[in-house]
Amino acid sequence: MQDQALIEEFLAMLQVEKALSPNTLKAYQHDLDRLQNYIQKNEVAKNLRQVKREDIVRQLQIMQAEGLKASTISRYLTSLRRFYQFLKREDLLAEDPMAQISMPKLGQSLPQVLSLAEVDRLLASPDLSKATGLRDRTILELLYATGMRVSELVNLQLFDLHSDLGFIETMGKGQKERIIPLGEVAEDWLTKYLETGRPQLCREDGKDQNRLFLNFHGRPLSRQGVWKNLKHYVQLAAIKKTVSPHTLRHSFATHLLENGADLRIVQELLGHSDISTTQIYTHIHAQHMKAIYDKTHPRA
Repeated sequence: MQDQALIEEFLAMLQVEKALSPNTLKAYQHDLDRLQNYIQKNEVAKNLRQVKREDIVRQLQIMQAEGLKASTISRYLTSLRRFYQFLKREDLLAEDPMAQISMPKLGQSLPQVLSLAEVDRLLASPDLSKATGLRDRTILELLYATGMRVSELVNLQLFDLHSDLGFIETMGKGQKERIIPLGEVAEDWLTKYLETGRPQLCREDGKDQNRLFLNFHGRPLSRQGVWKNLKHYVQLAAIKKTVSPHTLRHSFATHLLENGADLRIVQELLGHSDISTTQIYTHIHAQHMKAIYDKTHPRA
């Protein structure tokens, strides 16, 4: 079987058995393409099944010399490990080249978080006299009020809203459905957008009429569109930090913990299957408490 056919079969398995998102599947494809390019360029093996442990070790040395982050290398190794485990399971491989290769140690990288003042400035940035501004204000409010991922937000349908009951349904990672409560402020902005902003963005061709957030042309707003607009509002708000839609998700979780929310509740709201993923926010919370202590305690 040719390499490309093996990769396609592997990705199909991940999609069916693991229900991975399209973005995650693209990351696996990218990593396997990197390995293919390396063995072809350096002529170390005829195909992926002939790759040896020493070939991968040499490539890792090159990647480290190029200054790639440990997190990038770790993801790459995870992709290769799962790929070769798949080949071994399907009896397409005699010896797993990843068997004796360990993962690089990762330093703990805490996510960037906005202060309450920065959140307020960001939310106040859109021009509410325009339909797109009203849409963007609603998007920012929703991202911060719910902690949802940008991929979840852009895929919201009108029937996912249950404002009368105070919650939204979303489809998270691994096609897992979850219910997120809405606060009064987010509900109010949703109502304004649905009554005033969205009707101005709709087109009468009958397409995509159920998608909640539309672009200027009446089509579904993309993830890239949200990123581009957010970058503009970050500049308007004079925020010096590097901000992405995920920053609002991090801020949502951190501010909940700072105000006494239980870690298990935050885990449910974020849709984390493992609480260890959520626990990174306790470190941010601890840093916040230490800063307050140092600033306010007479003997700090």
